[in-house]
Amino acid sequence: MKQRVFVTRKIPDEGLKMITEKFDTTVWPSQEPPSIQEIIQNAEDCDGLVTLLSDSIGPDVINTLPKLRVIAQYAVGYDNIDVSLATKRKIAVTNTPGVLTETTADLTWALLMAASRRIVEADRYIRDKKWDVAWGPEMLLGSDIYGATLGIIGMGRIGQSVARRASGFNMKILYYSRTQNQNIENELDAKHVDLHTLLRESDIVTLHIPLNSETHHLISKAELEMMKENSILVNTSRGKVVDESALYTALKEGHIGSAGLDVFQEEPISKNSPLLDLENVVIVPHIGSASKNTRATMSRMCAENLIAALDGNMPPNIVNPEVQ
Repeated sequence: MKQRVFVTRKIPDEGLKMITEKFDTTVWPSQEPPSIQEIIQNAEDCDGLVTLLSDSIGPDVINTLPKLRVIAQYAVGYDNIDVSLATKRKIAVTNTPGVLTETTADLTWALLMAASRRIVEADRYIRDKKWDVAWGPEMLLGSDIYGATLGIIGMGRIGQSVARRASGFNMKILYYSRTQNQNIENELDAKHVDLHTLLRESDIVTLHIPLNSETHHLISKAELEMMKENSILVNTSRGKVVDESALYTALKEGHIGSAGLDVFQEEPISKNSPLLDLENVVIVPHIGSASKNTRATMSRMCAENLIAALDGNMPPNIVNPEVQ
C-alpha cells in the first residue's frame, strides 16, 4: 500500500510528478492556502506533508497527525513550522536552501535600483499621461547607486551574493552579521560594523536575515531615525523583521527616502495598508525566488527530501537531523 502525502499547494511539475508517481498524493486545488482545519482534514492519514511558508504548522496540526513522518517545506525559511515539536514527535523537517540565493540577490538589486531611480513612479507617470515636457532638470530625480555606501544586514549566502554585485558599482560595502566573514572582507574590501554604524553611514540598507526572536522588528522607529534622510531600505528577507508602522511613518515624513519591499508582516498585504498609498515605496508580492528555473529546482529538492525521509533515509536538506 502506497504511503500518503498531502501537498498544500500545487508545486512545479518537475517535483510534483516525482511525488505523485511514488505516493498516494492529494494536492490542494486552490492557490488560496488551506486553513489549519483543512490541512488537518486532508493530511489526517498522511505520512508526509509538503508545505509553504504561508502554512501554519504548529501544535494544532502536528499533534493531530499521528502518522506524519516528514514535513517537506517548499522554501528556505521554516519559521512557520514548530520544529521543536516536530523533533519531539520524530518528524523530519526539510527545506530547500541554496538554490534561490542568486535569484533572490537579483530581485534585491531590482528593488534597490527601482527604488533608487524611481522606476515605478516614472512608469506610472507616463501611463497616467502626465509626461507633457520632454525633459526637465528636476523631473523625477533619484539617487546614485554607483559609488554609494551599501549596508548589508546579514552576510549569509544571499547577503554575500548581493555584496558581489555591488562591487560592479564601485560601492563601499558595510555589513552587520553575528559572525565576521574574513573571506568576503578580503574579496570585496567589505567592512564589518555594528548595526548602528551601518544604519548611520549607509546610503542603501538591505536585509538578509532569518526571522526569530532576536530579529523581530530589528528595524523599527529608532533604527529608521538613525538612517540618512535620503537613504533606501530594501527587504527581501522576512516582513516581520521591519516594523511596518514605523516604516510608513519614516517614508511619509521623509526620515528616509524610499523602500523596496518583497515581504510583509501580513501576506498578502492588506488592501488597506497605508504603504500602498505612498509613491516612494516599490512593492512586489514575495517573488524573491520567482524564476522558472529556481522554482523548478526547489520543487525537485522538495520531492527528493520527501522521498528520502519516507524511504527511511537521511533527506539531503534536513533541518532537524537529530530525528534520524
